[in-house]
Amino acid sequence: MSELTKDSVTRSRAMVRKIAVTAVFTAMAVVLMYLEISIPLMPPFLKFDFSELPVLVGSFSLGPVYGIIIELLKNLIHLPATGTSGIGELSNFITGSIYVFTAGAFYERHRTRKGAIASMLIATLVLAVFAVPFNYFFTLPLYGSVAGFPIEAILGMSAAVNPMITDKTSLVLWAFLPFNLFKGLVIGFITFWVYKPISKLINSTYKKTR
Repeated sequence: MSELTKDSVTRSRAMVRKIAVTAVFTAMAVVLMYLEISIPLMPPFLKFDFSELPVLVGSFSLGPVYGIIIELLKNLIHLPATGTSGIGELSNFITGSIYVFTAGAFYERHRTRKGAIASMLIATLVLAVFAVPFNYFFTLPLYGSVAGFPIEAILGMSAAVNPMITDKTSLVLWAFLPFNLFKGLVIGFITFWVYKPISKLINSTYKKTR
């Protein structure tokens, strides 16, 4: 077998393994997406789940582009079960992609324990800062125009659990901002402890073909 043929076979095997790992992480993310929990002082429509955990691990293991692919597949598969006219899934995809791509891209250049910690902290800050204008100018108006869920109703639900929320600005600052900070830190903390064991399993299957 020529060197060119061997190289082609090696590349093909590496791609097949990456696709298989992507499928596994996607399946895990979809299952976790259904396991939602409420957070005290957060509006009832802001549910926390651990679906970003396998997405972030995938971004670290396979690269940030694969993280976005897993994020996309997760939300597309969940779309038939949507209760938000697809707005929740679209928002989850955009914000989740920002988070996992930022973390994965940074970690790809700093593959150390400190690099992992820094990548997740930076990604959390980027997510939280991005979510403020994103939810203010995009998500909230979209709920009103597409889902028929006006901002007044959203504010009423939010004020019932957090009296500091009185208008759209306070909703974004006292609900979406802390929610995304909490989400990013929790997912990052868990990923920090589970990534190495999982990556060893992944690397044992395709390390030689990367």
